[in-house]
Amino acid sequence: MADVFLQDLWFHRVEGAVIEDVVSDGEFVVVQARASADRAMCPACGTMSARVHSRYVRRLADSAVGGRPLVIELRVRRFRCRQGACPQTTFAEQVEGLTFQHGRRSAGLQSVLERLAVMLAGRAGARLAHVLAVRASRSTLLRLIRRLPDPVAHTPRVLGVDDFALRKGHNYGTILIDIDTRRPVDLLPDRTAATVARWLADHPGVEVICRDRSAAYAEAGRLGAPDAIHVADRWHIWKNLAEAVEKAVTQHRALLREPQDIAPVRTAALSRTTELAPEFPAGARQSGRLSDRVREQHAAVHALLDEGLGLRVITRQLGLARNTVRRLAHAATADELLVGRWTGRTSILDPHRPYLHQRWAEGCTVARRLFEELRERGYPGGESVVKKYVQRLREAFPHDDPPRKAPSTRDVTSWITAALTASTTTRLSGSSRSWPAAPSSTEPPDTCARSPS
Repeated sequence: MADVFLQDLWFHRVEGAVIEDVVSDGEFVVVQARASADRAMCPACGTMSARVHSRYVRRLADSAVGGRPLVIELRVRRFRCRQGACPQTTFAEQVEGLTFQHGRRSAGLQSVLERLAVMLAGRAGARLAHVLAVRASRSTLLRLIRRLPDPVAHTPRVLGVDDFALRKGHNYGTILIDIDTRRPVDLLPDRTAATVARWLADHPGVEVICRDRSAAYAEAGRLGAPDAIHVADRWHIWKNLAEAVEKAVTQHRALLREPQDIAPVRTAALSRTTELAPEFPAGARQSGRLSDRVREQHAAVHALLDEGLGLRVITRQLGLARNTVRRLAHAATADELLVGRWTGRTSILDPHRPYLHQRWAEGCTVARRLFEELRERGYPGGESVVKKYVQRLREAFPHDDPPRKAPSTRDVTSWITAALTASTTTRLSGSSRSWPAAPSSTEPPDTCARSPS
């Protein structure tokens, strides 16, 4: 019963091989089997032969079992060819569904690796094969892809034709797409009418050609597939429409109105305010950690002075510096010590403030650019002073809206095409058709709405 189970487990799709034993050899699982056919066919002349020349053991890798690599040790025979004129004197027998000529894997594992290579290619496929406990390098998988036969190409009913750049502006080719399956059919080395017409003539059966408005492709369709209907895809229709709208906007560019200049109004409003609020208040500070500490020290120094102590004694008792005690003692109130040090002082930026206000009203708000302009006008200060003043201008006179400029041709084109998109979507949503029907004429018209573009 166990032999029947093992036979059905590994060779359920194979006839002509018998399992003799299954052993565990270190990290491998080894299946020992033998070929059981009475005779074999010569691969050169096709003659069946039963004359055994010799026997040997083939080691075939197979799909892993329980995460362990599986090796099939298959005893096969070499037969003598019965045809004396056959160049193949001896040949090795092949077990259908299990072996193939010169193969070191089973036919099942070979099929699995071919599919793995097609889906993931080299490096990614090799990593997945390692996870599946199958030894296969990236180079092996790439060789398997190259050995695969080319798929049979069927002539599509609806053929898409478009060009692509091998080197933009210099070399172009043509790509052919099966519109029904959305898969590429062929690549042509150029985009001339003769090349495309020759391909169409060699592949009859194309009923619809979906192309752009190229004259070369139109001529190729007339020569290679005269009965095919020429239609345009949506992308080329929309592209040509956008180009036509842009051309019309360019021709009537002079009719676009310039935006109203509001810079003089801002300049007048800002010129009436030549001074900003002082950075530091003119009065004494009433709160804060520094203010509280100065007031406490002033009260303590004057309390000791009222007791008749000298400045040296007060310095030792309070642990303050002598100059600090002297300054506190000479101040009648603490507010005298809390007034801003630079209150009322002139700034090196004062002569250039009107120009800064003017440029700010005109829309120039970049501190670096304003600093460079001031330096050209003779400003001797540094950039940090200008940055601080620009920050104060930004807080006091924010620009609610950026300066307006005339709309460009691209802007107007996008506005018109967006309106066309909205109107087209509204009309199509109420119709049973998702897009206008293709033209029925076999001759491609010259207009954008009817001819492929």
